Amino acid sequence: MSDTQFIGLDIGGTKCALGVETAPGTFAEVARFPTAGPAETLARFATEIEKLPAAQRRAFGISCGGPLDARTGTVLSPPNLPGWDEIRVCAWVNEKFGGPSRLMNDANACALAEWQAGAGRGVQSMMFLTMGTGMGGGLVLDGRLYEGISGSAGEVGHLRLADDGPVGFGKAGSFEGFCSGGGIAQIARCRVAEFSGPSALKQIPREQLSARDVGVAAAAGDALALAIWREVGERLGQAIALFIDLLNPERIVIGGIFPRCHVFITPAMNAVIAREALGPSARDCAIVPAQLGEQIGSRAAVAIARYYFSAP
Repeated sequence: MSDTQFIGLDIGGTKCALGVETAPGTFAEVARFPTAGPAETLARFATEIEKLPAAQRRAFGISCGGPLDARTGTVLSPPNLPGWDEIRVCAWVNEKFGGPSRLMNDANACALAEWQAGAGRGVQSMMFLTMGTGMGGGLVLDGRLYEGISGSAGEVGHLRLADDGPVGFGKAGSFEGFCSGGGIAQIARCRVAEFSGPSALKQIPREQLSARDVGVAAAAGDALALAIWREVGERLGQAIALFIDLLNPERIVIGGIFPRCHVFITPAMNAVIAREALGPSARDCAIVPAQLGEQIGSRAAVAIARYYFSAP
């Protein structure tokens, strides 16, 4: 199927993107737009797909936050996609455009893309962590993507790290609550109220504080912002120590916020990993920023199509 046009639909919590690969190694993100309800979003995808050059064959990859059912191609009420309840996206693509399609958890898809063309190249065992709007994980084990029975393997954001704490994935104290963009904003709002010293974060209305604000303040040496990142790093290290002990991966690739803010996160993360994980397993596991940048979502969606519908 070398003449196949691989098309990727990335459905994110805040934005959607459409990517296309018309030849091996030739990728373009052709559209990006805010995520809305399912009817409006799918209509926009249809408009953008209709603009693409004609192709003899097409194959579609669809990347979306979980939970979902990959077997039926159905999106199942992701917490970061209000209103996306029981949406059969593969059936919609097949009816609208023909050609095969495959739905995959966005973290699994990003793991696939980074393994094929990014920071995971050359390894047989790796884990990808999204660390964006939410927190998810994707697994490549023994040279194959591992999705689980319904395509939801790697939903690490749902793991509870503490009895209480910021809410993520509908659960207080979850990994997503402590280490996603939304969770970091919750931590900042709480810590600003408790902090007695000066901080640039106090100049921002508390309800408007974001992870980006914490990053900007930390880069300027703000003590409160740096303390928030240490807290995030400790929780990230707590979770990664569990993954290292359980999976013994060669590499853990972290996307989203991490490539931009890892300098503030890594020292605390490493300290917890050194304390909690098995020494030989931690020694053999490199923890690195993702490499594919802002287009990782659409690249990952295209990677789904290539992974399932390329010629053997």
